[in-house]
Amino acid sequence: MSGSQKTGVLLVNLGTPDEPTAKGVKAFLQEFLHDHRVVDMNRWLWCPILHGVILPIRSPKVAKLYQSVWMEQGSPLMVYSRQQADKLAQALDMPVELGMSYGNPSLKDGLSKLLDQGVDKVVVLPLYPQYSGTTTAAAFDGIAKACKAISTLPSLSLVRDYHDNARYIKALANSVRAHWEQHGRADYLLCSYHGIPKRYADNGDVYPQHCEATTRLLGQELGLDESQIGMSYQSIFGREEWLQPYTEQTLKQMPSKGIKSLDIITPAFSVDCLETLEEIAVEAKETFLEAGGESYRYIRCLNDSQEHIEMMVELVQSA
Repeated sequence: MSGSQKTGVLLVNLGTPDEPTAKGVKAFLQEFLHDHRVVDMNRWLWCPILHGVILPIRSPKVAKLYQSVWMEQGSPLMVYSRQQADKLAQALDMPVELGMSYGNPSLKDGLSKLLDQGVDKVVVLPLYPQYSGTTTAAAFDGIAKACKAISTLPSLSLVRDYHDNARYIKALANSVRAHWEQHGRADYLLCSYHGIPKRYADNGDVYPQHCEATTRLLGQELGLDESQIGMSYQSIFGREEWLQPYTEQTLKQMPSKGIKSLDIITPAFSVDCLETLEEIAVEAKETFLEAGGESYRYIRCLNDSQEHIEMMVELVQSA
């Protein structure tokens, strides 16, 4: 790398509605669910279903869920992502901008802001520890599209994944240890990952292998055996088969197997968002307790914790 190059970081996450209303959610879901990486169905089949059924029915329901977790400064995902970007910029002493695959600020917005600051080398850091075509590759597609309007391209370096990064595993483990110190240790630690259709994995997406590796390494770091830690997949959507075991079914079965107290963590999410604060912290808790569980505790995401920022610094410097 030439000494005259000015480096900046594009911190990437999935995105969030601008406001917790049916209109805001509809606009976000429309962009998200139009992406071929996310839903690969034939457009002639998919678009009538999306616009005629899914968006009209789901948007008001999802808006209510967003309202239940919305913070004073905005969506949790956006609030924590901005805090991450601010702290990372301070730690690295270089420009750091946010870019969302869907919604605002867009990948194009983030890239433009970096270029306006004279950056000619961009480290793209998608905050998806485990690689998937539906997330990391979709972000890369978006960046490639944004670059079409740029006459002089910056050097680009993509952090593809960090599912087995030692600092990431250590940060996860220390968040669990801190939780245990404060609340005591449950019978079992469940790692719940965002699901993808099983067909995607059958076609070569390495996501499940990355999730399995993260769970195994976290278990080793915490000194847990297979009877004390496991994994499942959440946020299932549609009728086709997704990666299993499903989190909801797993929670229903645990109490009958003697697991009455549970700690649950979501290692695929770098920041708390709707899928963690509502689906896991609230809905999943009800499922477990109704099935006979006695104690259920959600361990928050790494968010803007010092260890998480230090891990990002290392990833950027390595890139």
